[in-house]
Amino acid sequence: EVQLVESGGGLVQPGGSLRLSCAASGFVFGMYTMHWVRQAPGKGLEWVSGISNGAKSTDYADSVKGRFTISRDNAKNTLYLQMNSLKPEDTAVYYCAKGRLEFQRTWDSRGQGTQVTVSS
Repeated sequence: EVQLVESGGGLVQPGGSLRLSCAASGFVFGMYTMHWVRQAPGKGLEWVSGISNGAKSTDYADSVKGRFTISRDNAKNTLYLQMNSLKPEDTAVYYCAKGRLEFQRTWDSRGQGTQVTVSS
């Protein structure tokens, strides 16, 4: 059974930083593309960033490019999202999502999410 457990969310002031983590289990983590997606209050799910299985390729939504950095540690089965220069519009529940073997913006499982609130 695929399990994805996010952590690291919280309340931060505009301009601040947070680092999200996602602990993965139940599948061979190092074989799959992984993603971060988010859902802001009253809005639909938005793809944020993806990383290929070997971490050679990364991709970002235009809204976070230059501010967020995705990374992974395949030895620890863990995905990360470093978020800098946070804005109020980044407020959302952030989910870790398991992608495909290929580097594509698709996913089939996601975790329960971690709340990120950017407010002064």
